[in-house]
Amino acid sequence: MNRITRRDFLKSAVAAGLATAVPSRALGANDEVRVAVVGLNGRGGSHIRDFNSMKGVKVVALCDVDANVLQGRARGFDQVEKYQDVRKMLENKNIDAVSVATTNHSHSLITIWSCQAGKDVYVEKPCSHNVFEGRKCVEAARKYKRIVQHGTQGRSEGFAKLAAIVKKGVYGKLLVSKGYCCKPRWSIGFKPFQSPPANLDFDLWLGPAPLQPYHANLVHYNWHWFWDFGNGDIGNQGVHEMDKARWATGKTLPRSVVSLGGRWVEGPGFRDQGETPNQLVSIYDYGDSLILFETRGLVGKDKKFPDIVTNELYFEEGAIKGDRFYPKGKDTPEPLANVDYQVYPGGNFGNFINCVRSRKVEELNADILEAHYSSALCHLGNISYRMGIEMRFGMPENFTNNTVLSDSVMTMLENTKAIGVIPENTTLCVGPKLEFDPEKEKFVNNPAADMFLTRPYRSPFVVPEQV
Repeated sequence: MNRITRRDFLKSAVAAGLATAVPSRALGANDEVRVAVVGLNGRGGSHIRDFNSMKGVKVVALCDVDANVLQGRARGFDQVEKYQDVRKMLENKNIDAVSVATTNHSHSLITIWSCQAGKDVYVEKPCSHNVFEGRKCVEAARKYKRIVQHGTQGRSEGFAKLAAIVKKGVYGKLLVSKGYCCKPRWSIGFKPFQSPPANLDFDLWLGPAPLQPYHANLVHYNWHWFWDFGNGDIGNQGVHEMDKARWATGKTLPRSVVSLGGRWVEGPGFRDQGETPNQLVSIYDYGDSLILFETRGLVGKDKKFPDIVTNELYFEEGAIKGDRFYPKGKDTPEPLANVDYQVYPGGNFGNFINCVRSRKVEELNADILEAHYSSALCHLGNISYRMGIEMRFGMPENFTNNTVLSDSVMTMLENTKAIGVIPENTTLCVGPKLEFDPEKEKFVNNPAADMFLTRPYRSPFVVPEQV
């Protein structure tokens, strides 16, 4: 297979007149929007189905580093171009928009390259693998005047009503915006190092990540639980609820963050090959309010600890749980107040296509700037955890000053003990409270923490400082 370097790509882009992100053609209101989907396993199938079902939209190209997945998804398409290397695909002038459903660690690079090539972008959550990448996606979208939508579908659904209730102060001041990501994330075991299968271009799959040996716990899903490729469940399913939690606050990034948790599974040693925590509580301090986030993966086997993905809002006057308001001191809920709110139609995919036609960035339900902030929250929570130290398994003293917060920590501890972990024989990883400057998007006087805001990139798969 021919290798295309980033320099070659940029040279070809200049030669093709794409360096200033001039799209291949100007789209009229009735013109067909031609979409390419990158990353076809799992979520990519939904992208293909949804775009192909829309009137005036056609999937014209498919791209995946696994030749078997690529050929399987291409069946049934009479006319579709197939690629393993996304850089080659981006040379195709017949593509108007690129839909990205690859591994987390390649989301930003493909988004930036697509913007540079004059393509609009739909990028799956999280839009970035680290905070630096998310900001570069925003810069690329604005510089090249591209429409970039994020795969946080809640922005196109009913949570907008709750955000409007907070904004209007219907129940007083919002004190705690809480998100839950409690999905079953049990042991992935251990897989040996081996040669990658012949159908997989493992070098392309690694992309920006360090060169390393292949094992079967990476491809195609469990990469989520390794730091080089994923962000744990807080950056997988969790980013949906994190986006809603932040949306409710009406704010961007916090003044500080602290996380505590660990990775435990059933069985001897309570360990597996995964690296990211499957039990995590993260607290984001905005001064006058908190975002509190529970990421718990030891659920679904015990009725006391169910599989649950939701949000709760705690106000001066009570709490919103589900679609009901519980006044303070009362167990009987009330219907939510009626407020005006706006969501642009079409669902997340349809809203994206509508804005591709209209060029109205302001009508995107899940614009890349909102994506960057919400993804960054997930990364910040992980950074505190990764800088943590092992301590006695139990409630740390400085987590008891807020009832909602201490309840979350106790739930995590009890959930972990439910699988047989003996507190006297294990530890809890408690991260430091990291002060953060939301304007500079840097930690305050903490170079060690700042190192986690970006990563070393493997050439030629480099997210550039200047997009």
